[in-house]
Amino acid sequence: MTLEAGECPNGHVSYPTHPRCPECGEPQEDTHDLSGQTAEVVTWTKSTATPPGVRQPNTLAIVEFDVDGEAVRALGQVTTEEIGTGDEIEPVHVEELRDPDVGLKSENPESQEWGGYRWDPV
Repeated sequence: MTLEAGECPNGHVSYPTHPRCPECGEPQEDTHDLSGQTAEVVTWTKSTATPPGVRQPNTLAIVEFDVDGEAVRALGQVTTEEIGTGDEIEPVHVEELRDPDVGLKSENPESQEWGGYRWDPV
């Protein structure tokens, strides 16, 4: 699983990548790997009523990466409940963001990728 932002020829950067730029419609031909960068927490929340298979409580944050001067925001789970606006985070890869044996895809868990990134305070 990658954590990549896409960039079009006009310099617009967005996450996740898109076939065409959400701002101008040009193809997104370049990508930027965000997995080795840090970002800043813009806002966060704690969900206590989570879908089946998702940890409870589930702390989520919108974070902002700086990609060549462009602000790129992403939403993701946080590794801890100790998070605040303005905190610096780094992405960490985890094998399972949710339990593959619970929920709609539980009968065929290999049909979906369960891994991804969480935000870990620096």
